[in-house]
Amino acid sequence: MIKKFDKKDEESGSGSNPFQHLEKSAVLQEARIFNETPINPRRCLHILTKIIYLLNQGEHFGTTEATEAFFAMTRLFQSNDQTLRRMCYLTIKEMANISEDVIIVTSSLTKDMTGKEDVYRGPAIRALCRITDTTMLQAIERYMKQAIVDKVPSVSSSALVSSLHMVRMSYDVVKRWVNEAQEAASSDNIMVQYHALGLLYHLRKNDRLAVSKMLNKFTKSGLKSPFAYCMLIRIASRLLEETEGGHDSPLFDFIESCLRNKHEMVVYEAASAIVHMPNCTARELAPAVSVLQLFCSSPKAALRYAAVRTLNKVAMKHPSAVTACNLDLENLITDSNRSIATLAITTLLKTGSESSVDRLMKQISSFVSEISDEFKVVVVQAISALCQKYPRKHSVMMNFLSNMLRDDGGFEYKRAIVDCIIGIIEENPESKETGLAHLCEFIEDCEHTVLATKILHLLGREGPRTPSPSKYIRFIFNRVVLESEAVRAAAVSALAKFGAQNDDLLPSVLVLMQRCMMDSDDEVRDRATFYMNVLQQKQKALNAAYIFNGLSVSIPGLEKSLHQYTLEPSEKPFDMKTVPLATTPINEQKTVWTAARLSASNVPLYAFTEQLSAIPEFQGLGPLFKSSEPVQLTEAETEYVVRCIKHTFASHMVFQFDCTNTLNDQLLQKVVVQMEPSEAYEVLQYVPAASLPYSQPGSCYCLVRLPEDDPTAVSCTFSCTMKYLVRDCDPNTGEPDDDGYDDEYVLEDLEVTVADHIQKVLKPNFAAAWEEVGSDFEKEETFALSSVRTLDEAVGNIINFLGMQPCERSDKVPENKNSHVLFLAGVFRGGHDVLVRSRLALADGVTMQVTVRSSEETVVDVILASVG
Repeated sequence: MIKKFDKKDEESGSGSNPFQHLEKSAVLQEARIFNETPINPRRCLHILTKIIYLLNQGEHFGTTEATEAFFAMTRLFQSNDQTLRRMCYLTIKEMANISEDVIIVTSSLTKDMTGKEDVYRGPAIRALCRITDTTMLQAIERYMKQAIVDKVPSVSSSALVSSLHMVRMSYDVVKRWVNEAQEAASSDNIMVQYHALGLLYHLRKNDRLAVSKMLNKFTKSGLKSPFAYCMLIRIASRLLEETEGGHDSPLFDFIESCLRNKHEMVVYEAASAIVHMPNCTARELAPAVSVLQLFCSSPKAALRYAAVRTLNKVAMKHPSAVTACNLDLENLITDSNRSIATLAITTLLKTGSESSVDRLMKQISSFVSEISDEFKVVVVQAISALCQKYPRKHSVMMNFLSNMLRDDGGFEYKRAIVDCIIGIIEENPESKETGLAHLCEFIEDCEHTVLATKILHLLGREGPRTPSPSKYIRFIFNRVVLESEAVRAAAVSALAKFGAQNDDLLPSVLVLMQRCMMDSDDEVRDRATFYMNVLQQKQKALNAAYIFNGLSVSIPGLEKSLHQYTLEPSEKPFDMKTVPLATTPINEQKTVWTAARLSASNVPLYAFTEQLSAIPEFQGLGPLFKSSEPVQLTEAETEYVVRCIKHTFASHMVFQFDCTNTLNDQLLQKVVVQMEPSEAYEVLQYVPAASLPYSQPGSCYCLVRLPEDDPTAVSCTFSCTMKYLVRDCDPNTGEPDDDGYDDEYVLEDLEVTVADHIQKVLKPNFAAAWEEVGSDFEKEETFALSSVRTLDEAVGNIINFLGMQPCERSDKVPENKNSHVLFLAGVFRGGHDVLVRSRLALADGVTMQVTVRSSEETVVDVILASVG
């Protein structure tokens, strides 16, 4: 009796997977029927399907198990059942890497590959090439060449695709099949032509000239396959990018001509290639945008989706180029496909005028509940971009976002909304109270710990500085009563900031802290006890150091330093200045190679510490303070490529020169970079790179003592010359001559600036940090920046020059302002805190009043001397 499933059962998934509870041992036991005579094709098919299913589910087959099953399966070649034979090919490919002696089926596969049954030949080629190794490849080379030019398209395509896979294994053998591949490239079959072009490109992709010739040939002769045209467009785009070809290049002309192709996929590929090209102007984008505009009104949903998605990307960089499509995009807002409607809305949000914001928001509201979280995130990101473009519309957008927060949705969606609201609060001070109110309401029912702690951190930072901070206390203390340990701990920290900032709230906060000291979680109790003791002292310096700004050290670095301290017992107390500083958040557009950049590149500061401490000459230098961004001292295409990383210590600098020899007929030995300083810096020692073989990077070092007589002389220019012993060698074997000769190579000058002596440190509450440092060592001077014309430019120049961290978003200059205050924080080498308050006024040029505070007088003098 056959059980009949109704639609409800089908949707619930009951009975939908007959292989759900398969056991490997049972399936291998069943595989014994492969040895029975006569062969039962139907049963054998079912068992092979089970084996393939288990393999694709990640089930581990032992070598012995797999080999036994494989040998049993080879008997199935005695059956002439077509479906069974093709299932055998599939199983051979799946088991090729786990079974031993798979080459036993080579003769059977070769027979099928060269037989008369076309339905076997293509799959047999694919299976044979899967089990073939480099030693056997020449034995089937003749058959492969014949198959590539076979008149049956499926056979030719199979041979071409298999050849493409074997390029990685034996490039030299497959390269001999180029003539056959070129013949296949003129095939009338669209897939054969596409696969042939793919193989030809992969054989030549490392030879730019050969790729250019191939492109030239096919762009002139024309192709029948739209797939091949799409590949040609991609190859041409990549070559244009590599050669930095301009838009007057023949390759660009070819891509543009494809906008007039009769196949829609080719037209779209060409348009997509043009809009993704770097440095494209709005005028050069116009033909591609026009084509995408036509696709917006296509009856095919896939074309409409592709067009609006690509226009959405264009709008990020060139919103003006997409403005002409606004009418077509508005028509797509009511599209039955909600993905298309969402992308149309978000594109309009990037290109629309300020007056259209309210109307667009209403249209989004009508369908936002019907789309997936993924597209809701896209909508939120578009709103975030719009907030930056039209800050006066923040109230409309804030209300819309708060309504979205109340809707159901996953973590990523909720996080996008929270991030957007926080961004609006930071960009528009007048929206702070409204935004905080929405977020307070959200955390009442927030089920995501990460978001709750993030909002509590924001409340602790911004809440105490609002006109009526007391109204946030209830929301924060509710978290202590109702939430998990992590949220309770974050709530305690937020409460402490209210008590530290507002004297009138301090008694109430202390009462709440006492209650928190009874918490069941030790982290919450410890925090409450710590903050309770700090707050009771009623000292601003203590509040700033331990509540507002906290430690600015790297936690992994602290752990490593403490561990090292325990291994080497000492009577001296542990010195926090030996710990690497914490990474600071960096704007995505501004990549800075400080400790933060190093961490992002998986090279934390303590990794450089280990690298340098392993060199005997550098062992007495003390803790590493900072490592800089690599500075290129040669052009990228020169015979020797050299870059420098500057490592700063308390009294010394180590210059690490990473050198690469790009000449295959030379071996460089005893490589050093000789440095001549322009100031009182003293070169103490060189550590050479013993050998630089072709294309193998090596490092040499130079140790320099910083000026002791004049501590303010931090800036210096070094002239650099690479000196080495050259030994000519055979390019093929790399064997060097016995004799060598001395040579040198002049490098670019290397500059050391004040920024190389300062590490960025973020102070969330600058005013508290300013009070904590105190005015014992404070100096003030006024400077005229005559060459600077805008406040934005002045702010950027100051930050880059001093290498300090802007605080409280003071690097953002409000529009139409003639004055601004920039707050900067950092640590000078030796571990001395330094703070800069720079008041800027715009007149004929920019006038700058700089006030510097530090825990060390010399540091104040260094900053003012370098600015002057």
